[in-house]
Amino acid sequence: MHARVLDLDPATRHVSLDAKDPAFFQNPYPAFEAIRAETPVFFWKQYGLWCFVNADDVNALFRDRRFGREILHVATREEVGLPEPEPRLKPFYDVDSLSMLEREPPAHTRLRTLVNRAFVSRQIEKLRPRIEKLSHELIDRFEGRGEAELIADFATPIPVIVIAELLGVPADRADDLLDWSHKMVAMYQFGRTREQEDAAVAATLAFSDFLRGYINERRGKPADDLISTLIAAEEAGDKLTEDELVTSCILLLNAGHEATVHATGNGVKAILESGLDPKALFADAERIAATVEECMRFDPPLHFFARYVLEDLDYRGLSLKKGERVGLVIGAANRDPARFEQAARFDPGRPPLANVSFGGGIHFCIGAPLARLEMQTSMPILFERLPKLRLAGEPLYRDAYHFHGLAALHVAW
Repeated sequence: MHARVLDLDPATRHVSLDAKDPAFFQNPYPAFEAIRAETPVFFWKQYGLWCFVNADDVNALFRDRRFGREILHVATREEVGLPEPEPRLKPFYDVDSLSMLEREPPAHTRLRTLVNRAFVSRQIEKLRPRIEKLSHELIDRFEGRGEAELIADFATPIPVIVIAELLGVPADRADDLLDWSHKMVAMYQFGRTREQEDAAVAATLAFSDFLRGYINERRGKPADDLISTLIAAEEAGDKLTEDELVTSCILLLNAGHEATVHATGNGVKAILESGLDPKALFADAERIAATVEECMRFDPPLHFFARYVLEDLDYRGLSLKKGERVGLVIGAANRDPARFEQAARFDPGRPPLANVSFGGGIHFCIGAPLARLEMQTSMPILFERLPKLRLAGEPLYRDAYHFHGLAALHVAW
């Protein structure tokens, strides 16, 4: 597989690796290991940046404040050679540029502080009964069929409905929310097309108009939901602007389901393929938590994150210039044998060592407590209700690197 997919020059550490080759995106881990065997740092030609594969490096770079998600707070476009976005893409980038995910302090600090109050563990724990009820309702719909496609029938509805209800937008618009979200998220993947860009712009405009309507409604009629909380939120006398509020809601809706859908699908696949006894894996709260963490480590839903270099510096023998970008390969870091013994093996009983699936540092995933709760609640119910659950066909991943999730997961019982 490597000879066809991967071309690595050990002298220059330059790698040619086509992320759209099915031999890679169906199972990227052998390629990562072939690279790691030669070098912990490589230049990915198709991306045009230096990438890191080892857990210690990825973990350190997530926390190193000399690297960040934006660059224009410390440099001009001319200074770092960053071209203006094409005018046709302006509506997308106008929204995207206000996302806390794309900001650095002090803007990031202000936005995250205002939003974070809804995602602390004690608040999220209140959602457990709703997730339990929803899990049972979904299984009730397909249990009698003896078969299901779990991505559409189970993994997708739970996080979509939960985040919609948390925000205060109607869950019966879930199909629209999913459609807009998928089209916008396509802007972040490798090798996007003109058609995908145009679809993302249209989705951004529709999504924004939809949310502005609900925000205006909540201004006059507050409810017990996150939109109302954000409207009222004030931290040190500073509020969200309406544009920031719209962007924050879009970010939470997009990030609040996309990763959890695929983490759940990938996790169920890993459990079924492992041959391990689900009863043992979900026997008590401690083992449930350990199983979910191992699912996240073993086959994470997000494999790649980029950072700008915020100042000229040397790192791992690389001379990096302000305005360059580096890639943090989460999928490789989570399989680093220097950190995880028998890293390619699915083993929920392994010692509890932190993985980097949720990132790290100031951009650590704000929704991590919710994602963990959704998986820790829904997956044990699935395996308890369907004790004879088995794969019914080969699970295939989507052509959507650096996102890593199944196109479908056909099961039977």
